[in-house]
Amino acid sequence: MIVMTVRYGEVLESLRQAYDNGAEWRDGLTKEPWKLVERQTFQDRLAAGARLLEVGAGTGQDSLFFQQQGLAVVAVDLSPVMVEHCRAKGLEAYERDFLHLDFPDGSFDAVFAMNCLLHVPNRDLPAVLAAIRAVLRPGGLLFVGVYGGAESAEGPIDGDQHVPPRFFSWRTDEQLLGFVTDAGFDVVDFHPVDTGRGFRFQSLTLSSSL
Repeated sequence: MIVMTVRYGEVLESLRQAYDNGAEWRDGLTKEPWKLVERQTFQDRLAAGARLLEVGAGTGQDSLFFQQQGLAVVAVDLSPVMVEHCRAKGLEAYERDFLHLDFPDGSFDAVFAMNCLLHVPNRDLPAVLAAIRAVLRPGGLLFVGVYGGAESAEGPIDGDQHVPPRFFSWRTDEQLLGFVTDAGFDVVDFHPVDTGRGFRFQSLTLSSSL
């Protein structure tokens, strides 16, 4: 991986193109069992009928699951093709990036962010976390799941199947925990997951400080 210093605005267009181009393929993927466990564990923490925002929702597979569990779900993604897939599943969905969520403060009881904040450069992660925290009610829950832990590096990765190649930010546990606590979140749970395919997953459940 190439170490580089970029800003979120500089990677948005290439990310949008990559996910537009890969939307159909990604919608046909079967979710790995460990992802289903992480998703269900977060669902179990939420009150019945909670209002949930999924950021980086992709084609809406997770949002649809939460909606089928009785939650009031809104999905956002920076890819217009991904948003079309979400809407085709009957989801309320919008084309938004992390810094332009455009919801009133305190709109949601929970936010779900699975494998999307790893596309945010470290320089802009504090601003992104602040934007997410703003739309959460006090005491609301945030799930953050990203790959990382072994190294700290930023840039494209070898073997990325998306075109154009995507930007990634890989963070150590200490870095990631520092970012979220500095942003005003309390750590409810943090644990690593061995995905079985060479990636170490960092699972965090956070509470927006009262």
